Amino acid sequence: MSGSEFKIAGALAGMLAALAGCRPVGPNYKPPAAPTPDVWHQKVAAELGREQPALQAWWRNLNDPVLTSLVDEARNNNLTAQQALSVIRESRLRRAVVSRNLQPVVDITGSYSRAKASSQDPLFSKLPNVAAQPFNLFTVGFDVLWEADVFGGIRRSIEAADAGVGASLETYRDVLVTLFAEVALNYVDLRTFQQRIAYAEANVKIQTESLALARSRFESGLTGRLDLEQARSNLSNTRAILPALKLGEQVVLNQLAFLLSVPPTQLRKDLEKPGPIPSAPEAVAVGLPADLLRQRPDVRRAERFLALQTARVGVATAQLYPRFGLSGNLGLQTVDISKFSGAGFFGITPFFRWNIFNRGRLHDLVKAEKEVTQQALLGYQNTVLLALAETESAMVAFHQEKQRLARLREAVAATEKAVGLVRTLYNTGLSDFQNVLDTERTLFLQQDNLAVSEGQVTKNLISLYKALGGGWSLSALPEEAKPQRPGEESQSRPEGKPGP
Repeated sequence: MSGSEFKIAGALAGMLAALAGCRPVGPNYKPPAAPTPDVWHQKVAAELGREQPALQAWWRNLNDPVLTSLVDEARNNNLTAQQALSVIRESRLRRAVVSRNLQPVVDITGSYSRAKASSQDPLFSKLPNVAAQPFNLFTVGFDVLWEADVFGGIRRSIEAADAGVGASLETYRDVLVTLFAEVALNYVDLRTFQQRIAYAEANVKIQTESLALARSRFESGLTGRLDLEQARSNLSNTRAILPALKLGEQVVLNQLAFLLSVPPTQLRKDLEKPGPIPSAPEAVAVGLPADLLRQRPDVRRAERFLALQTARVGVATAQLYPRFGLSGNLGLQTVDISKFSGAGFFGITPFFRWNIFNRGRLHDLVKAEKEVTQQALLGYQNTVLLALAETESAMVAFHQEKQRLARLREAVAATEKAVGLVRTLYNTGLSDFQNVLDTERTLFLQQDNLAVSEGQVTKNLISLYKALGGGWSLSALPEEAKPQRPGEESQSRPEGKPGP
């Protein structure tokens, strides 16, 4: 290949490279405007506080070391989280595949053939030195194909792949938000069942004592059999509730084991010992509605899907324009394998392709991609509104249940005193047994409601943390989400600067 030929090839490549630096066709992505208010509408938001909440490890606010260890174990073992990490790895690899479309494709080729010229071949009479005998032909070389991204179809594909990586990361974060909340909710359910069982067993003890008192007064002839049978009925009814509560305890234990991806027996020995219901802190901050868009992974994922689909409009638009490139080959060819030196060949072929006769179909494809982009925008807006509704509902539920819990505690304290008083009155003959039965039943019902409410307050707080998108932070990225090579993330939106 002579110097002039090198100059021609270089000039062609340089011209196409310059054209490939032009602005890509199709719309440039702009983050959408989000329909968010400046402040929360509910009055309870002011009582909860507008400071920026500490959401990365919100479960530590419950001050329960067992819960913290369960969340850590779920983070490491949960199979759904592992699947989401695998999706991140897959999306990064697919992005790498797409980005390599900007590079030339180089193939090493080689061939061997054995042939015989025909005596009727016109070249045969013009080349008398060529005998009509079989001959060998050996070829080795390189084939090169490079398409210049003049109108940006490949660059738009890379933008879409970048957005796909971001969406897979937000999916993983969304899995973490849901996983940690589910672990905490089931743990609170477990402790609630254990507290309810403890209350039921304490009431069994109280009602057993009342049965003994009724039997003593019956055997002494002070009362009739009715008091005795009513005492037995009351005790049996309370005992009958215990199997259902213990079943609920085991079901929750099994669900926790599933979330941690371990056999149920592994957790049972650690958690069957009763523990207190985690209590909510007095002060809870919720921040501002705008914070929600930066924190909720489902909102961030919807924004990334919109960016992905916007780039796909550009990919479809680029198909309306011609494609330019270079193809070429370089190698050695000989009929004598021992004489490859000096037997070189080369070829350079500029080319373009233009699918001009299918423009109607291609225009329809662009329109279809624009419609899908509009759907993604509506989906983003819908996700934002759902996030706002869930958060406000969670704030109200937490606030109202706290008020209910305070009243239940007052009621239980008063009824506990009433049980002792009415039993004393019955023992001295100043009250009938029906008052004893009613007071004991009321105590058991109120204590059971108290345990449920204590758990519900904490569960409502967990739901609030989930609605706020708690459980992850920008500074804590999985290895799968970190750049594989220096500068690899340069074409995608910087992490920590979400679209909204």
